[in-house]
Amino acid sequence: MVLAMDISKQFKHKKNGIYLENNNGENIAYVEYFLEENKVANIDHTYVDPILRGQNVADKLLMAVNEKLNLEGYTIKPTCSYAIKWYEKHPELSGTLVILKSDAEN
Repeated sequence: MVLAMDISKQFKHKKNGIYLENNNGENIAYVEYFLEENKVANIDHTYVDPILRGQNVADKLLMAVNEKLNLEGYTIKPTCSYAIKWYEKHPELSGTLVILKSDAEN
């Protein structure tokens, strides 16, 4: 079991995402993205194991990914439904976005 008190310090970074492992080394929460042309990062998958739900783990993962990608000079294109909703709830970060999928459909 992972303690939620300062869970963001337990995040691990990989080439195309940020994740959290349990004590057995299994990924139990992650945000993944892939890189497109022109320094665009497409956030396409968010997952949190049911044991961690309700602890704002996905929110913390997306904040960490957003920070990492901004520091590396990427513009973000969320295509995962959770990431789209997350960015809609964080309009202060809209300057980092290429386009929201819901905006493109209107």
